[in-house]
Amino acid sequence: MPAASTTLRVLAASVIASLSVTGCQALDGAGVALGRADLVNDLAARMDRALEQTWAADYQLAGGQTASIAQTKDPLRSTYTWSGGKITVTQEAVTRCTSAAGRTSCTVSPPVLTAGKPSVIVYDEARKQGLVTPPAVIRLLTDAALQPEAAIKQTDTTLAGHHATCVDVTSAGERFTACVTTEGVLGSFTGTLDGKAAEVTLSRYTESVEPSAFAVPPGAGVVDQRTKKTS
Repeated sequence: MPAASTTLRVLAASVIASLSVTGCQALDGAGVALGRADLVNDLAARMDRALEQTWAADYQLAGGQTASIAQTKDPLRSTYTWSGGKITVTQEAVTRCTSAAGRTSCTVSPPVLTAGKPSVIVYDEARKQGLVTPPAVIRLLTDAALQPEAAIKQTDTTLAGHHATCVDVTSAGERFTACVTTEGVLGSFTGTLDGKAAEVTLSRYTESVEPSAFAVPPGAGVVDQRTKKTS
């Protein structure tokens, strides 16, 4: 089982166990605890399954910026693109691109797959750029669910033409709202990640991915560290 998949499932399972124990203290508390556990488990399972499928999604960020995610199941490959850069992970290479002053430069490194799932590296590095990633949202949900004072309210909405389940979470003086589509794709998020305000909304989703999504941007300078060649 892929490492990311195992981590998410363990997190969800730990929430269920912990909340079930807490719920034994009071009848009303038990009802709330079980509701939270079921909700977190469902959202975690949706996102977990989506990380193993083929799809592409475009997002609108705060300030008018945009970002996109694309991945395919066969062959395994993932890419995350934002206004200042792009990272693509395939079974052949890891390609990191940065854009500044109208110029784009890319560095191609040897492949590094985590338990055979390239999306793990993509999401980790995207998070370092301050972007909202599905695993980050799941961790926020599980952390909040483990807080007895957390208030979690569920609603439903439609984003980019797709049904989504949303949760509004208030815990320890902090609040965030996250939506996950039926397909398991992050639909929206508004809140704080790593101490910074973050906002993202799904603008397009498709289950087909163009091969060009994994190519380096047109006109980019490329340094291939696998062969020590520059183009």
